[in-house]
Amino acid sequence: MSGIGVTLVSLMGLMLIYDGYCLADRAASSPNFTFMQRGVASWYGREEQHKLTASGERFNRHKLTAASRHLPFNTVVRVTNENNGRSVQVRINDRGPYAKGRVLDLSEAAADSLDMKKSGTAPVKIELVEPASAEADTAP
Repeated sequence: MSGIGVTLVSLMGLMLIYDGYCLADRAASSPNFTFMQRGVASWYGREEQHKLTASGERFNRHKLTAASRHLPFNTVVRVTNENNGRSVQVRINDRGPYAKGRVLDLSEAAADSLDMKKSGTAPVKIELVEPASAEADTAP
């Protein structure tokens, strides 16, 4: 059994593209997933500085991190501000955002890199750069 198949899975607004995995290749290769999501991102900073994140680490507004409701902790994603084309890579270390209609809460440093601090929110595209390792804690 060989061949390449592409399956698109849409779950709660998330899009996963599954590419090139079949039973014959199970032992030889691992699945190859691509993640992409669009939506509105916001940011948080000074008021949360040094508080515990959902992953158990202390929040540092000067680090390039983000909160996601669905992505596993330690996943690295590229976030692109669709208003100006600026992008930054962030690591998921918290849960959120809790405001309706938002897909990501960025640290202050990430928001500054995207030039969205003044506006508070921006339309963004989120793309997978590095999935969390299998050992990563993914509990909410």
